[in-house]
Amino acid sequence: MSETPGWSSPDQPQNQPQQPGQPQYGQQPGPQYGYNAPPPPGAQPTIKPGVIPLRPLAVGEIVDGAITTMRRYPKLIIGAAAVVAAVTQIVGLLAQLPFLDDLTAVATLDPNTVTQEQAIDQLTDTLVGIFTGAFLSVLLLLIGTVFLSGFITVIVGHAVLGKPVTFQQAWEEFKPRLLPLLGATLLSGLVITIGFVLCIVPGVWLWVLFALVTPALVLERCGVTAAFGRSKKLVDGAWWRTFGILLLTVVIGWVISWIISLPFGLLGAATTGFSADPTAALSIGSLVLSTIGAIIASTITLPFSSAVTVLVYVDRRMRSEGMDIELQRAAGHGGL
Repeated sequence: MSETPGWSSPDQPQNQPQQPGQPQYGQQPGPQYGYNAPPPPGAQPTIKPGVIPLRPLAVGEIVDGAITTMRRYPKLIIGAAAVVAAVTQIVGLLAQLPFLDDLTAVATLDPNTVTQEQAIDQLTDTLVGIFTGAFLSVLLLLIGTVFLSGFITVIVGHAVLGKPVTFQQAWEEFKPRLLPLLGATLLSGLVITIGFVLCIVPGVWLWVLFALVTPALVLERCGVTAAFGRSKKLVDGAWWRTFGILLLTVVIGWVISWIISLPFGLLGAATTGFSADPTAALSIGSLVLSTIGAIIASTITLPFSSAVTVLVYVDRRMRSEGMDIELQRAAGHGGL
């Protein structure tokens, strides 16, 4: 059974037992090329056994590598993303359905026929039910997203070296990291949320600083605290570049989601005769169409975002820890 290479950090003790077929990466500095510049004259030729060249990456190569990974492993990546998106979106829809009538009634209250106290009571009961359903939906979405991001991280680890991987192999490698990753995601979400509450700038800064926690935790098989430290160390000195790549990823994902969701939104509006009534959007038909559009959009955008994050992690390690040399050896180019 093939395994994701051991992406051990340089800080880990070298006397730890090494698993068969898992070389320890990041032990010596490699050549540092510019963001988009070609290797200098006399440099070794670029090795590309998988979805990216094994050298520091340009931004376009990171985006292209994420797309190529999705195309090379469509059953694993698109299949898993489709299942996660379908389950989370459908459960979210089902959680809303019992409260549609109440929400519509609140939206159409006539102030001339009800007292203020009656309106407040009805609105309170409706909001409690909606927030309960929303909480369950968000919780399921969090678990699904954590699974998908970690699962795709393992696949990208194989894709970098062009190694084949099956669902069973990827799951066996990721399974021990699922609970630690869930804890790390909750912790980072809490820290980032506090940063946004205090002020937007600290929230953005923390979002970028801890963006590489997932690949560090899954690929290096380290603890939660160590994963936060690794992400911070890798992002230090490259915060703005990392921020730019992550922001570009968000924009691309938003555009893809908008393009895919637009026809379903128009179709939903058509089913209500393009009514100006705000409650028309709460019809079952409109919500079902919106859910279908969200499932399709999430199936594409979620794995794309996860794959970009992993490749940013790989790029940072190649730039700051010379991991490109060790990756070349692991890919069978040990003579370089």
